[in-house]
Amino acid sequence: MQPDAPASRTVNADRPIGVFDSGVGGLSVLRALRAELPHEDFVYFSDAGSAPYGERGDDFVAARSRAVAQQLVEEHGIKAMVVACNTATAAAVHELRAAHPGMPVVGVEPALKPAAALTRTGRVAVFATRGTLASAKFRALHERLRGQADFVLQPCDGLAAAIEAGDEEQAGQLCRRYATAAGAFGHAPGEIDTLVLGCTHYPFAAEAFRAATAPDVEQVETGVPVARQTHRLLAAAGLLRGAGGGRVDWHTTGAPEPLRAAAARWLGL
Repeated sequence: MQPDAPASRTVNADRPIGVFDSGVGGLSVLRALRAELPHEDFVYFSDAGSAPYGERGDDFVAARSRAVAQQLVEEHGIKAMVVACNTATAAAVHELRAAHPGMPVVGVEPALKPAAALTRTGRVAVFATRGTLASAKFRALHERLRGQADFVLQPCDGLAAAIEAGDEEQAGQLCRRYATAAGAFGHAPGEIDTLVLGCTHYPFAAEAFRAATAPDVEQVETGVPVARQTHRLLAAAGLLRGAGGGRVDWHTTGAPEPLRAAAARWLGL
């Protein structure tokens, strides 16, 4: 057993939940987690010094994920870990679960299955980073659901970085560019009526996507299902906190101001 495995230390319900991403995108998951688990404390770790994960190779992302997880375990004594990044989940969640076998480790993935259940035209656009769409984990998910809908896979280079920087004008331009590249949106036969926001940054550009597609196109993100799964795993392990809590401890490997500004803008913190 590795020395940092949770089985080798005492874990109680009052310990925080670790949440990490390559930047501020994971705040969309943190928002859902805080709504689902209001009594829990969280440690949010932004690896902005290594961002963007979505445009890096799997080996790099896996190495950074292992390092961040180690820091969350050793320095913050977390009781559970949420990998709030599609790219990091695809590259490393299996390694993190193997390295920390006594700890709930929850990853995210593009919500293809819920989108397939929602679509009426049978056409679903999946907007994600190039790294996510190229990953073996995503390809396996796509293959399992291939017969349930026609999935249009659209890599969105630069969009996560624009959202990270708070550049709404550039983010809007990129949303329009990728919506045009994906095809016609709407509810007529052959049109795309459901959009999967396949990166945790993208919910913060939801209005820009809506303007670039159609107002009534369904948008599907992963934060709420991830929060519910985290709740279930903590309850099963007897690690739910019943009262108090609500604190968020912030850490970043980059400049603190972008994280501070994003937390204020999107979470009101």
